Amino acid sequence: MTGLAGRDSLALQQDERIDMAWNETDREKYAVIRERYASDLSDEEFALIQPLLPDPKPLGRKPTDARSILNALFYMIRCGCPWRYLPKDFPPFTTVQNRFYAWRDSGLWEQVVAVLVMAVREAEGKSPVPTVAIVDSQSVKTTEAGGPRGYDAGKKVKGHKRHIAVDTLGLPIKCHVTPADVQDRDALPALLKAVSRKNPWIKLAFVDGGYSGDETQRAAFEASRIKVSVVKRSDRTVKGFVVLPKRWIVERTLGWLNRARRLAKEFEVMIESSRAWVMLALGFLMLRRLGRNYTGAG
Repeated sequence: MTGLAGRDSLALQQDERIDMAWNETDREKYAVIRERYASDLSDEEFALIQPLLPDPKPLGRKPTDARSILNALFYMIRCGCPWRYLPKDFPPFTTVQNRFYAWRDSGLWEQVVAVLVMAVREAEGKSPVPTVAIVDSQSVKTTEAGGPRGYDAGKKVKGHKRHIAVDTLGLPIKCHVTPADVQDRDALPALLKAVSRKNPWIKLAFVDGGYSGDETQRAAFEASRIKVSVVKRSDRTVKGFVVLPKRWIVERTLGWLNRARRLAKEFEVMIESSRAWVMLALGFLMLRRLGRNYTGAG
């Protein structure tokens, strides 16, 4: 009996501690969470992106609310569901799909991500524009849907390859998507050329050993006027993952992309759609970061 009484007393003390920790702020926070999906934009997050969205057309039917479209797209990014499996409390999947394609073709997400990157950098006390880039690639399998694809013999992956350049905070500068059989060396000049056009202040790019070669670095410099610095492993006898200077930053960004289940495998036929989903995922992450800082400041 003494043992049972002791356990009951301990359980009562734990319940009391839980009640003390659960204050009104927590109740309000979780009341909001229960009313919406975890991927839905908060008021602060939507206020950040709303000025960047195109104005609705003055003629024709009243357009679907942009916030509900964004919530549907961010839900798909996080959960990875097909278009037709979009929950019914979102707008019709055809409406969301058409808006996704329209924004993709207009290059909206490239512009949105560029503005959000500047905002995050300023919030971190950095200059709005970076001067250093870090480059890496990620191969991902495709489905039977079709479209351009290739085989990456090094990673043993048949599908697409994402070539990404980030700043020293891991924020995206430029992203290209190609068939997986495109070598990193071959993709580097075009990627850095696009980086230079977008941000002419960048003069140095860190890459890994997969981009080694005088001809590769010469071609990249001629295309972009960006100097390439190869960061090699200091001890080749070490097996497994090794943290390398600067290199871990872009690896972390690729890890952020892995949180988006729709990006875990390539379902898109068109390269343009693949790149748009990557930009959506990165934009969502930065909105969360900015919205959290905005709420904390308030």
